[in-house]
Amino acid sequence: MWIGFAEFDYLLGDVHSLKHKRSIVRPIVAEIRRRFSVSAAEVGHLDAHRRAVIGVSVVAPDRTHVMDVLDEVERCAAGRPEVELLSVRRRVIASTDV
Repeated sequence: MWIGFAEFDYLLGDVHSLKHKRSIVRPIVAEIRRRFSVSAAEVGHLDAHRRAVIGVSVVAPDRTHVMDVLDEVERCAAGRPEVELLSVRRRVIASTDV
């Protein structure tokens, strides 16, 4: 079993409240979950208005599938015009490594 996870660090546009931030971040998380059947959540910069970190994880029987899914999620994450993707951190491990 292979486990892959990634963190997408975003800079949001002209956002002045946490409510506005959530209205931008929630649809991104929902789309990632729906399109790729992965676990996704906002995991960082929870109290900052203009920053967000979205974490994604996937489990699969082979490393290639995990990498393919994370590549597709990254393309989707980078293609959002309303936010700027600052960085991506990812890691893939085997269950035997845990």
